[in-house]
Amino acid sequence: MNKKIFKHARKLHKWLGYLLALQILAWLLGGLIMSAIPLDKVHGEHLATRTLNNPFTQADYVASLDDIASQVVNPTQIIFENFLTTPLITVFSNNEQQSFNGITGRPFEPPTKIQITANAKAHLLIDAQVTSAVLLKLGTREVGYKTNVWQVQFDDTFNTTLYLSENNGKVVTVRSTLWRIFDFFWMLHIMDYDERENFNNPLLISFSATSVLFCLSGILLLIQNIRLKRFIRIKNKNKSK
Repeated sequence: MNKKIFKHARKLHKWLGYLLALQILAWLLGGLIMSAIPLDKVHGEHLATRTLNNPFTQADYVASLDDIASQVVNPTQIIFENFLTTPLITVFSNNEQQSFNGITGRPFEPPTKIQITANAKAHLLIDAQVTSAVLLKLGTREVGYKTNVWQVQFDDTFNTTLYLSENNGKVVTVRSTLWRIFDFFWMLHIMDYDERENFNNPLLISFSATSVLFCLSGILLLIQNIRLKRFIRIKNKNKSK
């Protein structure tokens, strides 16, 4: 094989190594950390539950379903649930949902800050106290920029944060330090430093393609090394004869 090819391969391999060193380290370190943290821990399933057992029976929902359904355009599903000590009837329509008081049949009034805090603590699976409860008109990136959500923070080791809907008090998601660590390394892994969601971004594709060139040039150098060792071995054998 032409020596010039190996010369260019060596130079290409060296400069690609300089270019890729930190990103390859980030890929390896991120992969290690993300695989070491169980996903249920990342999602905070050990910190808080998304739903609570409904203490009410069917007989407790005395409101007229016909009257409730008539207040919603094109209802597709009705479920019976609760918020603290209030039975709720929630009606789904397309991608929207509306909750009604299961006793009076009236639209469910958005919970107060005190009720939201009590509901967040009811969902908590650990011993911690609320440090803040703030209504966000536009949520942060860790809740997907959802609008009109309560952010309830706790004083535990994991800095647990529950996000709840302003309209019905349902838990939207649970976040913690473990999730934030995972999210940080996920950002490094997919090289989306903005929204941390685009797995097909040009930067990742470019670095991945460059990494393939790095590997191919390394294979060429390996072939050269094997051929060189074989040549030296044959040459030494001929000298000894």
